[in-house]
Amino acid sequence: MKTPTTMLILATMLTLTMMWPIASLAQAPQAQAKGSQAKGSQATQSPPTPASEVLFRDIAEQAGVQFEHRSAPEKKYILESMAGGVALLDVNNDGWLDIYLVNSLTVATASQTKTAPSALYLNKGLGADGELTFENIASKAGVAYPGWGMGVCVADVDGDGWQDFYVTAVGSNHLYRNQGDGTFIDTTRASGLGAGGWSTGCGFADYDRDGHLDLFVSRYVEVDLDNLPVFGQGKTCQFRGIAVQCGPRGLPGTTDLLFHNDGNGHFTDVSKQAGVDDPDGYFGLGIAWFDFNSDGWLDLFVANDSNPNFFYENKGKGRFEEAAFPLGVAVSEDGGEQGGMGVAIGDYENKGRPDLFVTNFAEEYNALYQNKGDYFTDVSFRSASAPASLPFVGWGTAFLDFDNDGWLDLIVVNGHVYPQLDNANLGASAAYRQRRLLYRNLGLASPGAVKSVLFEEVAGRFGPILTDERVSRGLAVGDLDNDGRLDVVINNLGGKAQVLHNQMATASNWLLVKLTGKAKLTSAIGATVTVRTGELTQSRIVRSGTGYLSQDDLRQHFGLGTASKVDALEVRWPSGSITKRTNIDANRLIVIAEDAS
Repeated sequence: MKTPTTMLILATMLTLTMMWPIASLAQAPQAQAKGSQAKGSQATQSPPTPASEVLFRDIAEQAGVQFEHRSAPEKKYILESMAGGVALLDVNNDGWLDIYLVNSLTVATASQTKTAPSALYLNKGLGADGELTFENIASKAGVAYPGWGMGVCVADVDGDGWQDFYVTAVGSNHLYRNQGDGTFIDTTRASGLGAGGWSTGCGFADYDRDGHLDLFVSRYVEVDLDNLPVFGQGKTCQFRGIAVQCGPRGLPGTTDLLFHNDGNGHFTDVSKQAGVDDPDGYFGLGIAWFDFNSDGWLDLFVANDSNPNFFYENKGKGRFEEAAFPLGVAVSEDGGEQGGMGVAIGDYENKGRPDLFVTNFAEEYNALYQNKGDYFTDVSFRSASAPASLPFVGWGTAFLDFDNDGWLDLIVVNGHVYPQLDNANLGASAAYRQRRLLYRNLGLASPGAVKSVLFEEVAGRFGPILTDERVSRGLAVGDLDNDGRLDVVINNLGGKAQVLHNQMATASNWLLVKLTGKAKLTSAIGATVTVRTGELTQSRIVRSGTGYLSQDDLRQHFGLGTASKVDALEVRWPSGSITKRTNIDANRLIVIAEDAS
């Protein structure tokens, strides 16, 4: 049943006719309940966290991360508003996460590829002062100039034990193969992965279980830099009477791509025969590979902007069936198309099934889809996560346990696409620069007679680090200093990158799990890790390609609350084999190899 607030929101949505929806003018209501620290029982009222408490501290400048994303100030063309992926990966296998930040060109500088270098920051570990330091090695590593970069995804593509990465772009994409000596070789042409067009999201996965990682690439619209739509001219180039960039509606869409790994260093485009080519040309952005129904085959979700989303159910034998509508994840609760951007996957209820979260455009609400086993239910309003998102344009997102209590929280970064809003006097809810959203998982609360997980939006409790307004795009989550607390790296469009170090004062315990698969699948992409502490069971999926055009740490993090040991740990590998461990001490990183008993 929809609440009156929900019905008002949905009625408003039906009136929208612009190519991008109109931002909400209403203030977001508060969450319906607040949880106690003893999660899993009925939530009780708890005092708000003092605003002076520090959760994140931006250490970018002092740590040497001086990256600044390049973008045309006026954003007269839509392809100047969409870029900015970020990846966390360990390029030299030293156990410290490094950072790759994707830069982009502009229409004016499209032929000048060295005007906007991307950056690869090598993590040098903790200095004498106990602080992290980074060194930009992109130029000498050979990964500084991918052209008009968009996003990035990570995997050990050739199974040699070194993490490689793939950069999507306007024009040719790039596969960078890690040589193990601090350098990379661009093997795009030899691998058959140049693609072309305007690529956005990407992710590696062994979809046919042949022991080799394949690659999916989403694409956005067809673009001709010599014949771009004229700024402000036409009905899809206006926003509340203001001249703005054109699109995506009104622009021609394009197909998506699935590349099958031939096992010899070369990939073959099998998009059409696999059934994932998108012949109608929807506007593809964030993607996610995950086995939603636990049948052993990785399925594929694609967030489409201003079109219904795709959910490709893996039927085996190299074939997929598009089932977003019957599975309940194609459109909004009232049947409206949404502006899908970023995608997060996580078992936020600790029930053993991965759920789905999608960031959308302003006034459309970010969608939380609860996995029921063989279909999904939109619980965005029931979980209290939707209302706070209404004024914002959401991009990068991730499930993360920021306080190590054993329940997955949510983070979203925001930012509009029209800088012209700064001078339009349309109110704060239509601002170009926007704050972040941080949702604390309250565990199993009981509003009325129905038990459900509730989220409380708490970004404002932790000072300006999350409420300062930026134009953000990519976001990646991982433990940069191996202290058991998850950190966040953000790529801001036309601005400086942020490295948010988690400094939560908590006594909660944790476990970090690194998996090493066998043969060519060393990255263990698609593996599921499950840990049990007392009555609490958590699960995580190793994924390539996360959030909005970005890549989280491939290691899996578990908050353990007060538990000092993990009673049982199980890894279900992509091959179907299972590895089990028991009685594991907390507050440590453990490495598990597939061949180990």
